[in-house]
Parts: sequence; C-alpha cells; structure tokens
Amino acid sequence: MKWDNLKNWPAYWAQLRKTLLDPKVDEALLEKSLQEAREKIPVPVLWLIGKTQAGKTSIIRAMTGSETAEIGNGFQPCTRQSRFYDFPAEMPVVRFLDTRGLGEVAYDPADDIRYCESKAHLLIAVMKVADVSQQAVFDVLRTVRARHPEWPLLIVQTGLHECYPIGGRHIRPWPYDQEPLPDTVPSDLKRALLAQRRAAAELPGHAPVRWVAVDLTLPEDGFDPPDYGLEALWQAIEALSSLGLENLLTGDEGVHDLFERTAHQHIVGYSTTAAGLGALPVVDLVAVSAVQAKLLHSLAVLYGQTWDKRTITEFLGLMGAGVATGYLARWAGRTVTKVIPFLGQTAGALWGASASGAATYALGKASVYFFARNRNNLNVDAKTIRRIYAEELERGAAMLRDRLRGKP
Repeated sequence: MKWDNLKNWPAYWAQLRKTLLDPKVDEALLEKSLQEAREKIPVPVLWLIGKTQAGKTSIIRAMTGSETAEIGNGFQPCTRQSRFYDFPAEMPVVRFLDTRGLGEVAYDPADDIRYCESKAHLLIAVMKVADVSQQAVFDVLRTVRARHPEWPLLIVQTGLHECYPIGGRHIRPWPYDQEPLPDTVPSDLKRALLAQRRAAAELPGHAPVRWVAVDLTLPEDGFDPPDYGLEALWQAIEALSSLGLENLLTGDEGVHDLFERTAHQHIVGYSTTAAGLGALPVVDLVAVSAVQAKLLHSLAVLYGQTWDKRTITEFLGLMGAGVATGYLARWAGRTVTKVIPFLGQTAGALWGASASGAATYALGKASVYFFARNRNNLNVDAKTIRRIYAEELERGAAMLRDRLRGKP
C-alpha cells in the first residue's frame, strides 16, 4: 500500500482505529526504538543506601504513590547487587537506584558503590532510628564523601513509631527540624535520633548534610497520617537538588511543562521510527499504526490515564476521522508539490517517511493535550485538539524532513 495514493488516507485512519481498539503490537520490534528514546532522556537518579528493612521501599512507594513498589516487583538489575526502579516504568521521569542491604554477610559493596557514584544525582542514606548499629552505612558514606566532598547528603531516619511509648501517636505539627528537638519528642526517640546525627557529624566533606525524620507506614498499621514527614522529605530533596521532582511526580502547579518535556522526547523517538517505516517503497500501514498505538499507550501511562476502549473511542471521536484525514491529505498534497521538483526520484521515499512520521508526531502532541486535560478533570475541546493536530502535523513534517536530509 503506497502513501502516494490519496485514496489511502481513509484506509490509514481506519487501520489506526482498528489497531487502537484491538492492539497487536510487536513488542520485540518496537523495544529497540523505545530503549533508544529512553536513553536520550536525562532521567534524575536518586541513590538510596541503607540496611535491609531500613525503609527504602517505603520511601519509593510514598514518593511515587505506586503501590507496586515492592522488592522484586518493578526493580530491574543494573549490577549483580543493585537495581533500578523506574517510575513510571515505560516512560520514567525519575529513577531510584537501590543498593543491596548494607551490612549483610558476604556482601562487599565496593563495586556497587563505584557504579552508583557514576549514575546518581542525589545520595540518600536511610536509617531505621531504632537500629543503633549503622556502622556499615557510615562506612559507605565516609568513602563516598571522601571522594566527593562537594556532594550534598540527605539522611532519612525512619520507623519513628518503634520508639514511641505504648499508645504513642505522631506529634503534630511535625517537629523534627527544630534545634534542639522539643520536649514533645519522646525521650527514647530523641536519644536515638541524636545518636545517629552525632555520628554523621564526623563524616568528611564540606557539602551540607540534611536530616529528615519520617514514619511511612501502611494505612492498616493505624498511624495517622501514614505518610508522616513526607512533606519535609520533599522539601529536603528540593533544597539539596534542582531536580523539581515533587512537581514531576505529584502533579502540582508547573508539572505540565515537565511532563510535556518528557513526552516530547518519546514522541520524537516514535515519529522517527514511523518515518523509517514510511521510507520503504511500500508502506505497511499495519506497522505504522502499531508504532502509533504503542506511542499513545505509553503517553497514557505517563499521564496516569487508563487507555481502554472507552477512552480510545472518546479520543478518536474528538479527533474526528474525517477531519484528521482531511488535514493529512491536504498537507500531503502540498508536500508533493514542494518536494518533487527538487528531489526527483527520492520524493516518494521522503514523502512517505514525512507522512508517517509527521502523522505520528501530530497524534502524539494531540494526545498530550487530551491526557493532560483528562488528568486535571478538565473538558477536552474538539476544535482545540484538531487545531493542535493540524499545527503539529506541519511542525513534525519540517522536523523530520530536516532529519532525513541530514540536517541537525
């Protein structure tokens, strides 16, 4: 099926609808392009170290809101002993680097430390406040700070309730940033907190060390709130870094641009893949629409949307098959007129590539508007989404033509 036959534009849209409603995507075929798109995105890495059961997974779960952040579920090995946890998994906006529990028998963390040092943007040491034996953690911190005295360090003290008196509850408001700690803090808890903080005072390095005390529990544990100290944890992370992670993960004001920046890299990656398929002498509309279906699914994941039959039908209805096909056909006609006199026999390949890639790019940008509005419980305007599609079709075509011609 050739792209230089305008009668095939309706067939393209029909194939896309079919693929979206009954997706049969060749995951193996697309994984290489998806991995290349991931590698181009600068994903911030938070390196968490601590002993087993210190609370690293609870921190990841609380920060991401992901109930699936369980040991062995979602983590991917990056060395023999360390693992990455990408969030979201398909299009990560943050990556947690989890080192095996320090102090375990027969575990030498030296190789892992060297690897993690080369990847991390912020070092977070996690210590259960009731565990007085933190020498293994301090040994690693001493090594890292000696090599990187300019690195800031965040130490998170966890499990506060284990030092509460019987029947004790969280102190309101959260008081653990006061110096000295107020008398409202139970005496056993205060001694444990201060003992760990005094030990950290001997660490090398001139960059700041910041302490945060948290108690991140499950609702069924009976402590209210279950994410006690989470706001202070966010404030500490933002104070020690310029990553903007709270907005990136929680959806506060300003998150739109951050999500859109991440989405853009993936839209370009998928559009380039579609352009490669479009450059073939005979374009396989099934393959092109499979790439587009995968892109839209991935963007839905990024924006936390359910990409089911109802949502797909709503999106396609707002886009309007006839309107979108008309945009594509009119744009294609102008492209042929402009390109053929200059490129001769290569016009067909360039046009096919541009059409496939530009349509993918425009669909991705239109879906970002759709998902962002849905995420914030706002109405999606049909005229606006169609205008975005038309504008991005032109922009995507120009970008891809430059790439295909070897321009930066």
